[in-house]
Amino acid sequence: MSKKKVGIIIGVIAAAVVAAGVGFYFLKGRSNGGNSADKVYVEKVSAIMNQSAGINNRYSGVVEPQETLEINKDSERKVKEVYVSVGDEVEEGTVLFSYDTEDLQMQIDQAKLEMEGIANDISNSNAQIAELQKEKASAPEDQQFEYTTQIQTLQTSIKQSEYNKKSKQAEIDKYQKSIDNSEVTSKMAGVVKEINENGVDPNGNTAAYMKILATGEYRVKGTIDETSVGTISEGTPVILRSRLDETQTWTGSISKIDTESTQTDSNSSYMYDGGSSGDSASKYSFYVTLDSTDGLMLGQHLYIEPDYGQGEVEEKEGLWLYDYYIVQDDGDPYVWAADKKNRLEKRKVELGEHDENLGEYEIKSGLSEDDLIAFPMQGLYEGVAAVTNMEEVDYSSPLYNQESTDDSGMDEGMHDEAGTESMDEGMYNTDGTEYMDEGMYNEAGTEFTDGGESGATDSEVVE
Repeated sequence: MSKKKVGIIIGVIAAAVVAAGVGFYFLKGRSNGGNSADKVYVEKVSAIMNQSAGINNRYSGVVEPQETLEINKDSERKVKEVYVSVGDEVEEGTVLFSYDTEDLQMQIDQAKLEMEGIANDISNSNAQIAELQKEKASAPEDQQFEYTTQIQTLQTSIKQSEYNKKSKQAEIDKYQKSIDNSEVTSKMAGVVKEINENGVDPNGNTAAYMKILATGEYRVKGTIDETSVGTISEGTPVILRSRLDETQTWTGSISKIDTESTQTDSNSSYMYDGGSSGDSASKYSFYVTLDSTDGLMLGQHLYIEPDYGQGEVEEKEGLWLYDYYIVQDDGDPYVWAADKKNRLEKRKVELGEHDENLGEYEIKSGLSEDDLIAFPMQGLYEGVAAVTNMEEVDYSSPLYNQESTDDSGMDEGMHDEAGTESMDEGMYNTDGTEYMDEGMYNEAGTEFTDGGESGATDSEVVE
């Protein structure tokens, strides 16, 4: 066998060894879904495309009146009867509830008896004074002082009794006024929102006995967390969507942001379609003035989102997907989708029209609205676990801590442990020089050729 053929055979064997090593490395790393700690968050296509261009935050809101009437119960009185229920519509003057007047009437009767006794005391005292004055007129000089003292004492007693009589009459008037006002009426037209029998709301907070929401002009009260409150301002136009039918919308603008009163939620607070605000985030209220209230009901829950003109976009037929979810290499376009076993795969899609203004592609085939897809981040690989709960993603796993400096990730080629490309259009040896591409290379990095004109001779390689 010639030295040239021996050199070629050695080169082929070396190339096979390198290829086997690289293949073993990747088969080991990628088999069974890759690293078990790697997990990727996936969403339904329909959910992604309902996120208002994927950038608009949504906030929860509820329709409320411009005015609220709170009625507090007299803590010293007992409610006899309630004439309305939660949800009832009332007019100005409608009787809401009444107090028990039985004890008041008994107190009035008792006070009147006491007044009769006081009146009798005054009458008797006046009679005694008259009799003493007659006796004093005919009494000797040395007894005049005694008569005068008795008369003055009786006169003082009469003044005290007259004072007691006035006080008792005041008590009777007070009791009578309470009886006359035993029926509590509404001061405005509205809807009964709350009735708190024990003076506390369902959450245990001190609350008015009854709350009435005024009918007429409505507004929407929204809630936003502290991490997002800086993204809105008074005057910001908004779109409000029904939570039951998102095609039903209203418009308005933010009229007030209340940053002085805060609410603290110890649980995770999520913005609708806007991400998580984190644990123990303070929340603030903001208010929306509506352009029209047609079709709205008090207490109705809505989505609130800043108006960036998304409401003016005409609805397109078919399935459309944002172009940044689609990977377009030299081959067929594809998306990273979850298979039936919740493992990520490259799903080929057929593209139709491209909307440059919205950055969307028409998906003619290969994907449905119910399919789960992932954002095509660097380093994704087929077989990685796909999850729909973002909290299950471990961002300390190898997938999210790659040291590769190649921006193309692992879609274009294969990489060794140092992150350098190990096999793409050719193969490479340990010092980074190309090992096999269109020709074969020896340990010095010089090329084997059929003509032996690559620097070193065949005999030199063998020997």
